[in-house]
Amino acid sequence: MRTALVMAVCGVLLLGSSARLVAHHSFASEFDINRPIQLTGTVTKVEWINPHAWIYVDVKKPDGTIENWAVETGTPNTLLRRGLKKTDLPPGTALKVAGYQARDGTPKANGVNVTFSDGRALTIGSVGSGAPTEGR
Repeated sequence: MRTALVMAVCGVLLLGSSARLVAHHSFASEFDINRPIQLTGTVTKVEWINPHAWIYVDVKKPDGTIENWAVETGTPNTLLRRGLKKTDLPPGTALKVAGYQARDGTPKANGVNVTFSDGRALTIGSVGSGAPTEGR
C-alpha cells in the first residue's frame, strides 16, 4: 500500500513537471533568425505575464494601413531587472523595436531591444531560450 502511494505521488510530480517543459518553447521553434525586423509604432497594450511579457504595437505599413504586432519579451522579472516597468509602456507610447519575425509570417516577433522616443534603449529579449542576444 505504501509503495503504491509513493509511486502515485511520484507520478503526479513527474507529470506536473513535464507539463511545464512542454509549455515553454525555444526561440528557433517559433521565430526565424533570418527574418530580423525593425518596427516603429505606438504601444496599444502590454501583458505583464509569465513566462514572457508581451508588448503590442501598432505599426503603419507602407500602404498606410495599421498592423498590430505582438512582441514577445523576456519575463516580467527580467524586464524589471533591466530597468523597464509596465508603467513605462502606457498605450500611445512611441517606440522602436528590433527583433525577429515569427516563422509563420504573422505580425508576431521576438523582441531583442526597444528604443523610446527620448533615446533610452533597453534590452527586452529572452535569456536562455536560444534567442540571439544584442551584439551577436
